[in-house]
Amino acid sequence: MRLGNIVRLLQAEPLSPRCDLNLEVKSAFAADLMSDVLSLAQPGGLLITGLTTPQVIRTAEVAGVVAVVLVRGKRALPETERLGVEAGIPLLRTSLIMFDACGRLYQAGLRGCMTPAKVQS
Repeated sequence: MRLGNIVRLLQAEPLSPRCDLNLEVKSAFAADLMSDVLSLAQPGGLLITGLTTPQVIRTAEVAGVVAVVLVRGKRALPETERLGVEAGIPLLRTSLIMFDACGRLYQAGLRGCMTPAKVQS
Protein backbone atom coordinates (compact mmCIF):
# COMPACT_ATOMS: atom_id res chain seq x y z
CA MET A 1 0.00 0.00 0.00
CA ARG A 2 1.33 3.44 -0.83
CA LEU A 3 1.92 5.99 1.93
CA GLY A 4 -0.45 8.41 0.18
CA ASN A 5 -3.29 5.89 0.58
CA ILE A 6 -2.46 5.59 4.27
CA VAL A 7 -2.57 9.39 4.66
CA ARG A 8 -6.00 9.42 3.01
CA LEU A 9 -7.42 6.46 4.96
CA LEU A 10 -6.28 7.79 8.32
CA GLN A 11 -7.00 11.44 7.49
CA ALA A 12 -3.41 11.92 8.58
CA GLU A 13 -1.19 14.97 8.52
CA PRO A 14 2.37 14.43 7.26
CA LEU A 15 4.77 15.96 9.79
CA SER A 16 7.85 15.44 7.63
CA PRO A 17 8.67 18.29 5.23
CA ARG A 18 9.40 15.96 2.30
CA CYS A 19 7.05 13.04 2.64
CA ASP A 20 7.21 10.61 -0.30
CA LEU A 21 3.57 9.63 -0.72
CA ASN A 22 4.60 6.97 -3.27
CA LEU A 23 6.58 5.08 -0.62
CA GLU A 24 5.49 1.43 -0.56
CA VAL A 25 4.43 0.04 2.83
CA LYS A 26 4.40 -3.76 3.02
CA SER A 27 2.70 -4.30 6.38
CA ALA A 28 1.80 -2.61 9.66
CA PHE A 29 2.59 -3.04 13.33
CA ALA A 30 0.95 -1.20 16.25
CA ALA A 31 2.74 -0.90 19.58
CA ASP A 32 3.78 1.44 22.34
CA LEU A 33 6.43 -0.95 23.63
CA MET A 34 9.51 -0.42 21.50
CA SER A 35 10.88 -3.77 22.67
CA ASP A 36 7.92 -5.42 20.91
CA VAL A 37 8.72 -3.48 17.74
CA LEU A 38 12.34 -4.63 17.87
CA SER A 39 11.45 -8.27 18.39
CA LEU A 40 8.38 -8.61 16.14
CA ALA A 41 8.22 -5.96 13.40
CA GLN A 42 9.48 -6.74 9.92
CA PRO A 43 11.38 -4.44 7.56
CA GLY A 44 9.28 -2.40 5.15
CA GLY A 45 6.43 -1.95 7.60
CA LEU A 46 4.50 0.93 9.10
CA LEU A 47 4.69 1.57 12.85
CA ILE A 48 1.51 2.86 14.49
CA THR A 49 2.17 4.23 17.98
CA GLY A 50 1.19 6.75 20.61
CA LEU A 51 4.78 7.44 21.61
CA THR A 52 6.36 10.72 20.50
CA THR A 53 9.91 10.44 21.81
CA PRO A 54 13.08 10.16 19.70
CA GLN A 55 13.28 6.50 20.70
CA VAL A 56 10.46 5.82 18.22
CA ILE A 57 12.68 6.87 15.31
CA ARG A 58 15.73 5.08 16.67
CA THR A 59 13.70 1.90 17.04
CA ALA A 60 12.15 2.32 13.58
CA GLU A 61 15.63 2.58 12.07
CA VAL A 62 16.82 -0.64 13.71
CA ALA A 63 13.61 -2.51 12.80
CA GLY A 64 13.58 -1.32 9.19
CA VAL A 65 10.27 0.53 9.59
CA VAL A 66 9.60 2.81 6.60
CA ALA A 67 7.11 5.24 8.20
CA VAL A 68 5.56 6.06 11.58
CA VAL A 69 1.99 7.10 12.39
CA LEU A 70 1.33 8.89 15.66
CA VAL A 71 -2.22 8.29 16.90
CA ARG A 72 -4.62 10.25 19.11
CA GLY A 73 -3.51 13.56 17.57
CA LYS A 74 -0.22 13.51 19.43
CA ARG A 75 2.54 15.91 18.42
CA ALA A 76 6.04 14.58 17.95
CA LEU A 77 8.76 16.16 20.02
CA PRO A 78 10.95 18.48 17.90
CA GLU A 79 13.89 16.09 18.36
CA THR A 80 11.74 13.21 17.09
CA GLU A 81 10.78 15.14 13.97
CA ARG A 82 14.42 16.09 13.34
CA LEU A 83 15.58 12.48 13.72
CA GLY A 84 12.81 11.32 11.38
CA VAL A 85 13.99 13.73 8.68
CA GLU A 86 17.63 12.68 9.16
CA ALA A 87 16.71 8.99 9.00
CA GLY A 88 14.36 9.44 6.04
CA ILE A 89 11.45 8.00 8.03
CA PRO A 90 8.24 9.96 7.40
CA LEU A 91 6.12 10.86 10.42
CA LEU A 92 2.35 11.15 10.14
CA ARG A 93 -0.21 12.22 12.71
CA THR A 94 -3.85 11.16 12.91
CA SER A 95 -6.56 12.04 15.40
CA LEU A 96 -7.80 8.43 15.30
CA ILE A 97 -7.20 6.09 18.21
CA MET A 98 -4.86 3.18 17.54
CA PHE A 99 -7.68 0.65 17.27
CA ASP A 100 -9.53 2.65 14.60
CA ALA A 101 -6.34 3.39 12.64
CA CYS A 102 -5.47 -0.30 12.54
CA GLY A 103 -9.02 -1.25 11.59
CA ARG A 104 -9.12 1.16 8.65
CA LEU A 105 -5.79 -0.06 7.32
CA TYR A 106 -6.77 -3.71 7.73
CA GLN A 107 -10.09 -3.13 6.00
CA ALA A 108 -8.21 -1.51 3.11
CA GLY A 109 -6.00 -4.60 2.72
CA LEU A 110 -2.86 -3.79 4.72
CA ARG A 111 -1.90 -6.73 6.94
CA GLY A 112 0.13 -7.15 10.08
CA CYS A 113 3.80 -7.92 9.86
CA MET A 114 3.98 -10.93 12.15
CA THR A 115 4.66 -14.25 10.54
CA PRO A 116 3.27 -17.43 12.14
CA ALA A 117 6.77 -18.31 13.35
CA LYS A 118 6.92 -15.04 15.30
CA VAL A 119 3.53 -15.38 17.00
CA GLN A 120 4.04 -16.15 20.65
CA SER A 121 1.55 -17.65 23.07
